[in-house]
Amino acid sequence: QVQLVESGGGLVQAGGSLRLSCLASGRTFGTDAMAWFRQAPGKEREFVAAISGITSGYYADSVKGRFTISRDIAKNTVYLQMNSLKPEDTAVYYCAGRRSIVRVTTMEGYDYWGQGTQVTVSS
Repeated sequence: QVQLVESGGGLVQAGGSLRLSCLASGRTFGTDAMAWFRQAPGKEREFVAAISGITSGYYADSVKGRFTISRDIAKNTVYLQMNSLKPEDTAVYYCAGRRSIVRVTTMEGYDYWGQGTQVTVSS
């Protein structure tokens, strides 16, 4: 049973930074594609960023240049560094994993999910 646990969310002012972490247990995810999604109140869950075992990060246009996804395979952890945060970045952020080295941007492509961590950006 794979478990993902997100942490690092919180309240930050616009222009600030946060780093989210996603710790995986029950599976060594060195070759799995990993991603971050987010869901704002009243909206559908949307893709934020993804990273595979062999390629660099891929980002939604809305966060490109501000967010960076990375992974530490030894620690079985994926990170999302978020800079220059905007109020529209406010959402619950979810970590997801896929039993494939190929990264995708759709929710249906991911096999296991974390419970989410709240990020709130005040103006």
